Amino acid sequence: MDTPDSAPTFENAQTYNFKAETRQLLNILIHSLYKDKEVFLRELLSNASDALNRLRFELLTNPNVLDSTTDLSIRIETRKDEKKLIIKDNGIGMNRDEIIENLGTIAQSGARKFLEAAKAGNGNFTQVIGQFGVGFYSVFMVAEWVKVSSRSFRADDQAITWFATGEDQYQLSASDKQDRGTVIEIKLKDDCQEFAEPYRVKEIIRKHSDYIGFPILLDDEPTQVNKQTAIWRMSKQDVTGEQYTDYYRQLTLDFEDPLLHIHSVTDAPVQFYSLLFVPGKSDRGVFSLRKDDGLKLYTRNILIDEYSKDLLPEYLRFIQGVVDSEDLPLNVSRETIQATGIMARLKKALTGQVLKEFENLAKTDSETYQKFWHEFGSFIKQGIATSQPDIEKLSELLRFKTNLKKDELTSLDDYLSRKEADQKEIFYIIGEDANSVLRSPHLDYYNTKGIEVLLMTDPMDSFMLMGLHQFKGFDLKNIAVEESQSGEKSQDESREKSETDSDDSSELIATFKRILGDRVSDVRSTSRLSQSVARLVEPEGGLNPETQRVYKYLGKEFEENKKILELNLNHPILQDLKILDPTSPLYNMVVEQIFDSALLVEGLHPDPSRMVQRVEEIIQKALRNKS
Repeated sequence: MDTPDSAPTFENAQTYNFKAETRQLLNILIHSLYKDKEVFLRELLSNASDALNRLRFELLTNPNVLDSTTDLSIRIETRKDEKKLIIKDNGIGMNRDEIIENLGTIAQSGARKFLEAAKAGNGNFTQVIGQFGVGFYSVFMVAEWVKVSSRSFRADDQAITWFATGEDQYQLSASDKQDRGTVIEIKLKDDCQEFAEPYRVKEIIRKHSDYIGFPILLDDEPTQVNKQTAIWRMSKQDVTGEQYTDYYRQLTLDFEDPLLHIHSVTDAPVQFYSLLFVPGKSDRGVFSLRKDDGLKLYTRNILIDEYSKDLLPEYLRFIQGVVDSEDLPLNVSRETIQATGIMARLKKALTGQVLKEFENLAKTDSETYQKFWHEFGSFIKQGIATSQPDIEKLSELLRFKTNLKKDELTSLDDYLSRKEADQKEIFYIIGEDANSVLRSPHLDYYNTKGIEVLLMTDPMDSFMLMGLHQFKGFDLKNIAVEESQSGEKSQDESREKSETDSDDSSELIATFKRILGDRVSDVRSTSRLSQSVARLVEPEGGLNPETQRVYKYLGKEFEENKKILELNLNHPILQDLKILDPTSPLYNMVVEQIFDSALLVEGLHPDPSRMVQRVEEIIQKALRNKS
């Protein structure tokens, strides 16, 4: 391997080829223009912090760690005259196999994923660094060459040196390093000399790595550069809004401000510190530093789980942050923690705090809560469907549009405050989208009467309704189900009876039944339609519409209910149809079209295109009669 004149040479070095994808990656890093080359230092310090955390964890159970009594820290040396930057940690270290695994290759398909994400990033790859196991390689943005010397925490392991210039190969050789940990020596490119300036290094640390939980020491200065104090262990009164935002960005690499932060210090029923964030967007994005759901879990300042999924219910998985408890045992296997019952108490306390904060946000800042609902409302609905103990609190957080408040979000409490005094139910309608559901014939009666109906058009609504059946003593009723035809029932029934008593109405209904056959369970008249000619309703006692939709979303087979076709006998179309010969082709076409239109409105039509020919024939006949 050709090396620059200033590069070190090694005796008995072995040369290895990088994989093709790694070479592509290095080519991008070396030759592309970046907005912030400084991210390389953030990545190397993050790796050093991880190595120290892993060592601290190892010390809990292993008394045979090399140099076990040394204080844990990160040290940086700036050598401006030599155009070098050196970063040292006394963390877990690496042996030969580990250095090949960590530096000689990229785990699984990390390089390929990086390349795809970088390509999608339109040339700005800064935020991609670190996501796919390529964080170390960002050093080649600034380096002529890089030398990594490491010794493992295992006393019997031999120290090893890794060397690369960013070309197609790297070298491995024996190292004379005696103490545990890793040293990264970077020969800086001519246009990157700023990173050998102490003031510039301090600036980057304070921007990106201020809250790393180990002291970062620079050159011979006695004072550490980073604050180190975990922000979640600080008093809320001592933390500014800017500090919260800065920490959130360091944690997630999300450059959009969080919608909400929740900072808690709790002593009972379990002691813990926590700092949680609600992101500005539900989509974590391809460039997020956090690769999985879950919170960072510490015990006594020791990171024991980078992505703990046991601290919050799944429906709150969008929350980012940190939890630190003094009460967790130090023999910190996952099974041991759960067996103590502490995790269950932590989860209950954290969930309660989060839901309380959401409730306060809804009451005090409706504008921000609307943003929250737009991004995370579906998660709250999922919680109602899956977490029975939380339904009461979660239902307070629900927001819907209604037929009477089309452009506003309404809570269930708001709905109840506007209902008529004698109304005993909360009415809702399910549809594919707000525009189509507002044209539903099921709303005719409720619009005429001024009765408010919740519009449920989110796919998660059907799942939610399987868990939510009532709110504060009021049953939720789907207006498309036969049972929902309550209110002024006797008056409606008497009017329907008088209409259906007439011979021509009875004949029309009978003809509909004959033509449609077993495609419907019944055909009948109704006075609940004013603008629409017909509607389809679910028969009482069948599989409810919510469950049917859930089965469809899950791809689960089920026997769909045959609907009841209800006709508005006062509609002009049906009035004209009464005087048409029931045996004529046009009569049959109109009946079929009324039924197909009803299916279409309900989102149930299997093949709308098959109506086209019939519609054209009806138009043709109408135009001939006009002429």
